Formats: sequence, C-alpha cells, structure tokens
Amino acid sequence: MSAEAGPAATGGRDEHVRRVRLPADRRTPAAARALVRSVLTEAHLDALANEAMLLTTELSTNAVEHARTELDIEVVADPVGITVTVSDFAAGPVEELIVGVRNDATDIDEVSERGRGLLLVDHFASRWGTTYLPTGKGVWFRLDLPGPAARDEAAGRPGAATAGGGTPTTPESSAPSASAMSELMQTTPDPYAEDPLPDFATGLLTRVAEMVGAAGGVVRLDRGDGQGIQVLARYGRQPRPGNELLRVPLAVHRPYAGELELDAAPSAYARPLAVLMAERLSLHLENDRLRRADVRRQAWLTFLAEASELLAQSLDVELTMALIPQLVVPRLGQWCAVHTTDEWGRLRLAAASHADESVLPQLHQVLDETGPDSVQARLREASRNGTQMPLGAPMEGFAVPLIARGQRLGTLAVGRHQRHRHDPDEVAVLEDVARRSALAIENARIHAERRRVAHTLQQSLLPPVLPVVEGIGFAAEYVPTGGDVDVGGDFYDVVPLPDGRWLVVIGDVSGKGVQAATVTGLVRDVIRVLVGDGKPLPEALARVNETLFDRGGGRYCTLALAAVGPGDGDQLDVSLHLAGHDRPVLLPAKGGARFVGTGGTALGLLDSIASPTAEVPLDPGDSLIFYTDGVTERRRGRELFGTDRLREAAAPLAGYSADVVAARLRSTAIGFSAEAPRDDIAILVLRNDAS
Repeated sequence: MSAEAGPAATGGRDEHVRRVRLPADRRTPAAARALVRSVLTEAHLDALANEAMLLTTELSTNAVEHARTELDIEVVADPVGITVTVSDFAAGPVEELIVGVRNDATDIDEVSERGRGLLLVDHFASRWGTTYLPTGKGVWFRLDLPGPAARDEAAGRPGAATAGGGTPTTPESSAPSASAMSELMQTTPDPYAEDPLPDFATGLLTRVAEMVGAAGGVVRLDRGDGQGIQVLARYGRQPRPGNELLRVPLAVHRPYAGELELDAAPSAYARPLAVLMAERLSLHLENDRLRRADVRRQAWLTFLAEASELLAQSLDVELTMALIPQLVVPRLGQWCAVHTTDEWGRLRLAAASHADESVLPQLHQVLDETGPDSVQARLREASRNGTQMPLGAPMEGFAVPLIARGQRLGTLAVGRHQRHRHDPDEVAVLEDVARRSALAIENARIHAERRRVAHTLQQSLLPPVLPVVEGIGFAAEYVPTGGDVDVGGDFYDVVPLPDGRWLVVIGDVSGKGVQAATVTGLVRDVIRVLVGDGKPLPEALARVNETLFDRGGGRYCTLALAAVGPGDGDQLDVSLHLAGHDRPVLLPAKGGARFVGTGGTALGLLDSIASPTAEVPLDPGDSLIFYTDGVTERRRGRELFGTDRLREAAAPLAGYSADVVAARLRSTAIGFSAEAPRDDIAILVLRNDAS
C-alpha cells in the first residue's frame, strides 16, 4: 500500500489531500474509512462523518467485490466539504465494475441488489460523477456542509462527468438519513447475551420498518437442526398473504435458510434498505452458524474420544458389541443394531437398542425378516460391498460396514431421529464410530484368541491331575498372571520313577510369554525323559543345564527335585535337590515349621552346576511345602510377603491334609495385597498320609 499526503496542487492552503493505493482485499473498506475519517478530523468536518463513512464503504466494497484490482482512494477536504474518489484499474464500464451490474431500471424499486451503490451516492451526495483515465475509471462524490456559504462555494470537478448533468441531487425529506443508516450498519449483537440474535434481529427489523413505513415485518430462520422454520424477529402486525409483500432472502449457507418479509408501503428506498438489513443480519447469522458448527464439532470430537476410551476398556467381545448401541442411542439415532459375520459369511444380530424400549421387540422382528427387500438383504449388501447402504421403511436409516484391518466383521445399522434425518456431520461421526467399533471388536476377538491359546498352552505345561498314591498325599495350587493372555514360566509335575519312587518337580523359568512357555516345556519334557531312563537326579539336572545353556535363548530356570519313597516303618524318605530354587518348608505334624535343603546353581547360566543332595525324612502327618518366588515376592506397596511370613503362615496348618495346606497358603498369599499378582504363584505340597 502506498500513500501520498499534502495540499492539493491547485487548492488553497486550507485544503487537505490524501491519496492511498489499497489492495483488493476484504480489509480495504475499513482502511478506506479510516483514511476518510482522518481527513474529516483534520478539516473539522465531523458533521459529514456519517454520510462519508456510508458512501465510502459502499464504493470501496463494490470495487473490491467486482473490479478485483488495486484501488486508488483520493480524499480532498476544504473548509466547506469533502470529495472522495474511488478508482480501479479494470477495463469495462464503470457501472459494471464499480457498481457491479449495469442498472437500466427506470423505477428505483427495480434496482438490483448489486446496484444500490450509486443509488445511495445519488441520494446522499451533494454532487457525484464518474472519471475515466487511461489506467482505469472510478466514481467520486462530494459532500458539502449545509448553509448558504457552502452552496456558494460549491463548484464542479474538471474532467468529470457529473450525474444528472452536474445538478446536485437533494434527498427527499421523507427518505432515511445517513446517520440512521450508518447506525444501522454499525449495530452489533450483544456479545454477553445467551442468544443475542433475536434481540439484534428485532432491533434491525424495527429500525428498517420505521424507515420505510412498513406496517409489519418478520424474519424467519431455519437452522437445519430439526426444529423447522422459526420466527427470529417480528415487528408490528403479521404480514398478510394478500398484501404485496417485500421479501428478501438471507444470504446464509446451508443448513441455515431464511428470509426477511416486510409489509412495506410504496417507497423508493424500501428494497435497498431491506437488502442492506438482510446482508447485515446475514453476516451475523453466518457467524452464529460457524460458531455453532465449531461448538458442535468440538462436542463430536469429545464424544468420539469418550467412545474410544469406553470401547478400549472392554476386551470382551460380547460386552464390546453390547456397548456400541448404547453409545449411539439416543445421541446419534433412534435405534441401533450390530450384526456380526460368522465363518460362513452369515449375519447374526449381536446387539440392538432403541430409544423406546417398548419398541425393541418390533425392532428385533423387523431385523430378523428375510426377503429381497428386507433389512437383512440391505445389511448383507452393505457388508458384502463394504459401503454405506440406506435402509427403507419401516426402519428408516442406513447401514455402515464394520471393517477392521481389511476384515469385514459385520454391519452397524442406525435409524434416524424422530425429528430429522441425519445431517452430513452426523453421518461422518457414525462412520467414525463404526471404524472405532470395528477395531474394538477385532481387538477383543484377538484378545479372546490369545487368552484361549494361553490357557491351552498353560494347561499343557501342567499335569491335568495329580496321582493318587497310597500313603502319600499330593496337592497343588496355581495362580497365573499376565491378564490371562501370557503364559507363565512356573510349573510343577509329579513323575513316577523306575525304582517305584515318585519324583516331585517344581520350577520357575525366567520371563513370560511364548518363549518362556517353550523353555518350560523343554525342561519338563527333558526331565521326564531322563528320569524315565533311570538317570540319577544329579545327572538329570546336569543334562537339563546343558540343554538350557545351548538352546535356552539366554533364559534360565530354578528347579527343585524331590524323590520320595518308603522309608523305615511309616516314614517317607525324600532326596531333595535344589538348583537355584527357594528352600521348601518342612511342616512337622507336631508343629514348628522350618526351611530344609541346601541351595544350588540355577540352570542355564553356567556350563556346570552344583546341586547338593539333602535327605529329609517325613514322619506320618509331616508335610513338605514347595513354592515359587511368586509367593515370597508378593508385594503390598514396598513390603514383600517374604519367606518368614510364609513360614509363619504354614505353622498353624500342621496336621492338616495336603489340599487344605495348599489352599490356605494360596489364600494367605493372595490376600496379602489388594493388587493383582505380578508373578505366577505355584504351591505344591507333599505329605506323609500314613495312618
């Protein structure tokens, strides 16, 4: 933007001149008004401010909208008045570029909406005209102060074509004043009102109706929210259909629609003022539409975030599918149904919901109907094609396919609200809900499959039942962790030995998951094979260590082996070997629990190990309690369950059966903390059941 200021070349010392070049930008009218206002202030011509602001706004706005080139604004002020010239650099007649369209109408009521710029200039200016230069063309207007001195000094502009042959146009006494029109244009809604538009529209309508002498008027608006057409503002009596009414549509974007209706008396300025009011009101309606759309989109984003959080919290397939309709109804639909696809591609109703629960049986009946035109047929088509499909009567709505990771899982069918059909924003939100729901269903299915695989694998690593042996009692308790989807590394087993004795095995492989389960199965099977071939327990441990050292993938294992067989009289002789495992608790029938055995080297860490043998005799009623570190490392805050607390918990159980001892210790360990176990818990009890 360039500017030039100073006295006019041909003017006197009291003349004030400003010349500014402005871009074809929406901010140009404001800049032009600021320029004119500054000159008026310098020349002490504030009495002309209202008319000058109005006419400057009209000419600069029309030039920006229709010429679409840079504009030159020249302002010349003298002691009795001001002259403003707006010029552009586009080719063509002035009427088409400065005003917007050529106006060939003879009656002022026939002036088109885009041709009121010169109409206002003709009404308010003392004189006006057009200029033609080699670089462009423009419109100028002259405003004089009232009084004889001003009229005596008023003179025409050289080189300009004056409207009406240079004769000044005088406004009719009944026409609206420029100050009233300027006030009308500058009025804004109250920003602190809860809904400022009704009061604002009523104020505008009242002023325009009074200006044009209208007997009544009304502004109708449809926001597209299902409420239909509402009366935004009303003035005077209701316009009667038999009268010749003045109607001006509001320039708003969908879904908004509305119009201004005036029961106006014949007036040369009724339509231009009505159009001016409609444009002024439309601007604020557009702001209202954008604000409401922004608030609505923020609400939808919040809804989608909350829906995602709720769906992510459920890893159960049936619960997830039951949750989806509850999220949709009633916010996004009157009813909702979720269908899933089975392995043969058939749709099965998984969950449905209706805003009116009494209609739910009827909804199920309609969804179960078959036939070429049934809802089922539309749902199958939507699932097969992977596209949105409309649903006809009696369940108006549409179906969206549920697709996750390229897999077609089923359909999400949604019925319209009772008041209105789904708008584009609601359809987009429903499609997003369908994508998130499909992903949640797929994640729940994957989780269920992982849980099933983990459960099956875990069961394969543990003996289905413990053997029943005369005079020897066996009992075990196992509590897995990892949310039922990870296989733990703890295991136990009871294996018959070739010499008639029984081998009690309990171990703990480092880590969790499939790799830990692989190592667990390897250790369990190698031990079974070795002891089945009659290998001594120290040699079997050495072989297991070699196997883990070579094939364990860096994982290690702690192990406790106990070979139990008949001893002297009713005693049981136990040969105990510990390979890095915690020492078992000996619980004599007479009381006084204590730890027995000598620690050795964990398997898989070194190429050679040490596993001392400890002989432990069990009298009738005595028990030997084996456990994994999931018991002793059970945590409550910073406090551990520990070995001392385990011994103290076992002492009162002297004399009880192996089943009772194992169950009581499990309950004590689990009840030590409210948190879920962080590690697997395994307890194996060996008892001398001799009478």
